[in-house]
Amino acid sequence: MKLIKLTAISAAVLASSAALAAEPVIVVDGNEAVVYEAEPVAVAYQAQPGYAYDADAGVVGNTLGGTKGFFKQVVNPASVSAEVGTLGYGANIGWSLNEKTELQAGWAGGDVADLFGGDFDANDVNYDVDSDFSNPYLGVQLRPTGNWFTMGAGIIVPDNTIDVTSNPNGGVYKVDGKQYDADDVGTLKGSLDHRNKLAPYATIGFRPNITNNFGLFGEIGAAYMGKTSAEVSSVGGVNGFIRDENGVVTGETSASVASKAEKELEDKDWLEWMPIVKVGATYRF
Repeated sequence: MKLIKLTAISAAVLASSAALAAEPVIVVDGNEAVVYEAEPVAVAYQAQPGYAYDADAGVVGNTLGGTKGFFKQVVNPASVSAEVGTLGYGANIGWSLNEKTELQAGWAGGDVADLFGGDFDANDVNYDVDSDFSNPYLGVQLRPTGNWFTMGAGIIVPDNTIDVTSNPNGGVYKVDGKQYDADDVGTLKGSLDHRNKLAPYATIGFRPNITNNFGLFGEIGAAYMGKTSAEVSSVGGVNGFIRDENGVVTGETSASVASKAEKELEDKDWLEWMPIVKVGATYRF
């Protein structure tokens, strides 16, 4: 009887050990062999998150992803920037498509004629310039190497007012190869308008990050504004025929001289290729 009990106890202990080891155990009781199958031990594992979002990771954050992400990020852009340059003073908003690509929408404008010298010559007539620029734009900013170097391209919708006022040289105007008395002609006043309603542009630049949120940028490039249309009229000129620089009455009137000056002004195609030079600061969310 004791032998049977010891055998049973040994079998139980061995079966328990086998269960822990997850291996089957064979126990011999007399002439009979008994097989004990170990039951698997259940172990609870806590799943680790497969992905954790790091708001500071990468150069560009808040990227657009999926329909839900798109609407969320339209309301919450990746960056805002202030800028000043040849297109004017303005700002833009950026939405990140991925870590190297950002969609931008902005506006720049104001009186920036002094940035282009404030005057220019159309053949032999010098004109002072007053401007009122309005340049909304939509573009893409790329970081092709993933660092501070950038390339940009897009479309400007120009609505720029450019007014010109002539400056006589030594009391005479030289128009179409002839000289006319400035007092007889009067002051030539006019306006310029670029013909392109959509102006493509391209830039290269740099955008270093100063802190996690703040950065600076600079860009150079050009926009194709197209050829110019001009309107010029004479203000304060005499009625009838005007004199040349020697006081000889010509067959010209102040209106006809203004018409010739208008043609020369259009041929000038001032700022047909608008240079883009701008600097600014960016805040990233």
